[in-house]
Amino acid sequence: MTGPGHRPARRSVQRPAERARGTDPARRAAYDVLRAVAEDDAYANLVLPATLSRRRVRGRDAAFATELAYGALRGQGLYDAVLARCVDRPLDRLDPPVLDVLRLGAHQLLGMRVPTHAAVSESVALARSAVGAGAGGLVNAVLRRVAEQDLDAWVAQVAPDPATDRVGHLAVAHSHPAWVVRALRESLVVHGRDVAELPDLLAADNARPVVTLAARPGLASVEDLVALGARPGRWSPLAAVLPAGDPGALAPVRRGAARVQDEGSQLAALALLATDVDGPDAAWADLCAGPGGKAALLAAQGARRGATLTAVEVAPHPAVLAEQALAGTPGRHEVRTGDGRDVGADEPGRYDRVLVDAPCTGLGALRRRPEARWRRQPSDLATLGPLQRALLTSALDAVRPGGVVAYVTCTPHPAETVTVLDDVLRGRDDVTLEDTPALVRRAAGRDVPDLGEGSSAQLWPHLHGTDAMFVAVLRRR
Repeated sequence: MTGPGHRPARRSVQRPAERARGTDPARRAAYDVLRAVAEDDAYANLVLPATLSRRRVRGRDAAFATELAYGALRGQGLYDAVLARCVDRPLDRLDPPVLDVLRLGAHQLLGMRVPTHAAVSESVALARSAVGAGAGGLVNAVLRRVAEQDLDAWVAQVAPDPATDRVGHLAVAHSHPAWVVRALRESLVVHGRDVAELPDLLAADNARPVVTLAARPGLASVEDLVALGARPGRWSPLAAVLPAGDPGALAPVRRGAARVQDEGSQLAALALLATDVDGPDAAWADLCAGPGGKAALLAAQGARRGATLTAVEVAPHPAVLAEQALAGTPGRHEVRTGDGRDVGADEPGRYDRVLVDAPCTGLGALRRRPEARWRRQPSDLATLGPLQRALLTSALDAVRPGGVVAYVTCTPHPAETVTVLDDVLRGRDDVTLEDTPALVRRAAGRDVPDLGEGSSAQLWPHLHGTDAMFVAVLRRR
């Protein structure tokens, strides 16, 4: 499996009489994921495991189905631009199920090491099985045209000229909406990076992320996971990277002693705990706890320090997921269904440490959430901004003088990171920003370069291999 620039092997396409009439379960599973994303607004990372189980796809076939589904979703913008040159009608006039089959076929031809004859014949079989016999001819004709050129040649043909439209070229070549390209360019500049890094950042969004596990303190260790085939993580002292295989097959994961969690997410939670607080340190809160990854780390560390965690989540289903994540954690913790914006008014000054993992556009986690880049719109910022400010304000009211708050987002967008901080802090004289890069390094137990030169810390996929997590630790005076 490869990314952009790969030149697939040139093979002749099978004659119609030689094509298989059925389709293999791996390709059908990938197709089911794309349809669930399109029809039900499902999240690929949530629907994929159940789909693989239902289709009884395991091992190497499961890895193939995962790359096929995720790759087609990530590459949708580029593949649609290619398909538009190969279809005799506007793409919006195609049946959506047929278009999904074509996207899967295009990814096999242009982004994977699938021989041309197999990619075309299996896509035809999938179309006939999932859509109807009449779709096979169209799929065959279109994908044969796609196969006439490799990815580099198609990019040169369908992407705007970079000399006159740099953003448009990058948007097509790296399969991101143009507004996201502009937002990430601005993010690099605001966080002190060179705008020349933009192509590398976009390419990192399209790279297949590794599976990273978090060992929950007191329940499992990195050494336990290494003994099962993982390797120690790069940054987090709790991280272990699983090079291959199903993490759910590992006993520590099955019993909840370890969880799949990006290293950036781990460091964000640990940064809250890396600074000292003046006075007691017994009451912690997570105001946006679902689905529970950061809350699970905080609860486990709280048990070791004698602290109680109150995990607040406004939506019932994520609250259930948070309860499941915290199940089996020793010590004291509770999950409460409620609005984090109300905690500061309802419980002023009660907590010693508060985490705000604020809802955001998720532009820092596009490699793990491939459909998010096509769902989010610039207008989302108008809704999310007030929510983020209200949550941070609530957290600062809920923490006692001398206590600390961590404001965290999985986006580098300035409107969701530094602008939120500036707006909230402008109205308060009782809050100071801690040296968050230093706290992240203390949490990691090693040097973590390229976090930024200000008081907040910004991680990057192309520099750290993590999601683009933003972290700012604030102290209530």
